[in-house]
Order: sequence, then structure tokens, then C-alpha cells
Amino acid sequence: MNKHLNEETIEVEEIADEDDNKPKLKLRSYLVSFLFVVVIVASGAAYYFYNQASGLKNDPNKTAREETEKLVAQVGKLIVLPEGEVPTIATVSDPEKLKDQPFFTRAKTGHKVLIYTNARKALLYDPENHKIIEVAPINIGDK
Repeated sequence: MNKHLNEETIEVEEIADEDDNKPKLKLRSYLVSFLFVVVIVASGAAYYFYNQASGLKNDPNKTAREETEKLVAQVGKLIVLPEGEVPTIATVSDPEKLKDQPFFTRAKTGHKVLIYTNARKALLYDPENHKIIEVAPINIGDK
């Protein structure tokens, strides 16, 4: 009888062990699935940012060119600009240093200066209020 009892006890223990492993297997499969998704998302993000960085390496002036185009488009809505020329852009950072020059008497920090060398024109533009503050001719060398 002891022998029979021991065999039943062993069978019960084996069945109990199999039931204990089911939650562990489910957890393991969820964990593997989660890690797979994380790896896929991280790979996609790495690919995206690599392409963005490669684009900047290939054309480091792209951002400056886009900002210039945007600024010219904004100012072009207010005044007819010289055609066929890309202006040199400057930003007023310290208007106090420029107060003695008549062109900059009403300049404030953040105003933009568009300089057209071929057309010999300079414009002072307020991007915050979308207004042209000043327009003046410029003299550059022997031109």
C-alpha cells in the first residue's frame, strides 16, 4: 500500500509541476514578444535619425537656405524684392551699438536685415510684427 500511495503522490506532484510552468511559459512568451517589438521600434527610430543626420551632413546649409527662403517669402508679401538675387541675412543682436547709424535708429533685437548687394538695397524687417521698418540704398566699393 505504501508503494501505491507513493506512485499517486508522484503523479500528483508531476501534474502540479506542469500547471506551475504554464504561467511561466506565458510570461516568457509575452516577454519575448515585447522585446521583439522594442527591437523593431528602436531599429526604425535609428534608421529615421540616421537618414536625417545623413541629409544634414550632405547639405549643412540646408537649414539656413530654408530660413532665408521663408524670410524672403514673408518680406516679398510686403514689398517688391530684387529678382535673381539671394540676400545676405543678418539679425540685430544689440541695437544700442547701431543707434548712431540712421538705418538702425528704430531697430530692435531680433529684427532682420536683408542686404541685396547687386541691387544695392538693404531692408530692415520686423519678423514679429511682419513689418518693414526701413529701406535704404547701400554703397559697396566701385560698383
